[in-house]
Amino acid sequence: MGNDDMGTADVDARLAARLAELRSAHGWSLGDLAARSGVSRSTLSRAERAEISPTAALLNRLCAVYGRTMSQLLSEVEETPAQLVRAADQAVWTDPASGFTRRSVSPPQAGLRGEVVDATLAPGADLGYDRPPVPGLEQHLWVLEGGLAVTVREVTHTLAAGDCLRFRVWGGTRFRCLGERPVRYALLVVAP
Repeated sequence: MGNDDMGTADVDARLAARLAELRSAHGWSLGDLAARSGVSRSTLSRAERAEISPTAALLNRLCAVYGRTMSQLLSEVEETPAQLVRAADQAVWTDPASGFTRRSVSPPQAGLRGEVVDATLAPGADLGYDRPPVPGLEQHLWVLEGGLAVTVREVTHTLAAGDCLRFRVWGGTRFRCLGERPVRYALLVVAP
């Protein structure tokens, strides 16, 4: 699946349906989910009806409530996961609000704890998450091109091409593109 308008609209529609299914499966009203996630009822309602494309920050809050990584949630809206994932079939999700693009290189699959994500932040992009999607999530971030500032546990690390930062996510994190070119990095995620 590419990131063209038709593909993005299709992913957004399936994602909206999955978000509504998750809330319903928990027996929560929009108000209940709003209280748990800190996201307004109107925003949740619009996301569940595919009236808006959820931002990375919004998905992160919902993943934290549902106990899933973002890749797990996005993989749930894809077709049946395959053992071999061809480049042309890797799901791409873009958050135009933050300048973040995420390719699920090896999406999560039942019985496996690791996944690989190819991420790009646009120049000037500043992406913050107020909580981890799953506490204790292990991440290995390897910068492929450009510069990146990553804040974990209130410590900021400046990374250049080739640098790798390993950490567990227990609280908020922040990712900032440094310089006038996009930063591209591989993120290896291992569920606890």
